[in-house]
Amino acid sequence: MTIVAPSASAVSDWNAGDYQRHAGFVADLGASVFQTLAPCPGERILDLGCGDGVLTARLLEAGAEVVGVDASPAMVEAARARGIDARLLDGQTLDPSLLFTSEDDSRPFDAVFSNAALHWMRRPDAVIAGVAQLLRPGGRFVGEFGAAGNVAQIGQALVAGLDRRGLDGRAAWPWYFPEPDEYRARLIHGGFQDVRLERFERPTPLPTGLAGWLTTFASPFLRYLPVAEHETYLADVADALTPTLQDGDGRWWADYVRLRFAAVKPD
Repeated sequence: MTIVAPSASAVSDWNAGDYQRHAGFVADLGASVFQTLAPCPGERILDLGCGDGVLTARLLEAGAEVVGVDASPAMVEAARARGIDARLLDGQTLDPSLLFTSEDDSRPFDAVFSNAALHWMRRPDAVIAGVAQLLRPGGRFVGEFGAAGNVAQIGQALVAGLDRRGLDGRAAWPWYFPEPDEYRARLIHGGFQDVRLERFERPTPLPTGLAGWLTTFASPFLRYLPVAEHETYLADVADALTPTLQDGDGRWWADYVRLRFAAVKPD
């Protein structure tokens, strides 16, 4: 069977309602990286991949002046509904001329912050270069996203499910999960210094089960199948994961591995 790769926008077609229902824990788990950022009143901060704006709102509550960017129209709309200055922009094209709309808001940022978004941006060097352009000298880039090994079992089951249907499951893989040394090298090559990284495992309970997680995050794989095959495919994925990711009480867990980092643009 011949397949055609999804369009570039495939992973940005989010449903904000599904995200809040099934993945609201993502913002809650961002508390630690928020502390790493340590936003100060009056700072100008860009939230890169702001999603529905839940964590972005906490930046505002801390007294920062915040701009959020996201590649999903639905997420940008949801963030704006929370009072966020959210703009539709791919994080891999952070050209100042695309972000700024007037001279009044073209000041560089004191910090660029990102939580659970960078692993959806598969051109990391373009992201880092764009961040460097937007930061003031001495500004910081702080974030957390999936590291090598993140959702390894879930991803393997999704790939294998497509392979069994005669498709190339790896071709559907939508994520970038680096090793710490690789990402450190990219940050340094991109002009950053004082780089700090931490890779850690974070098994995460899924409040609406594996079905909710797949509803929210598996669309890049589903795009390779006719709609009539989605239900059977997802059932096969769940069956493959039941022995390892569902506990004795019937609760589902995601095999998360995260990379938290902070880096500084030289003065």
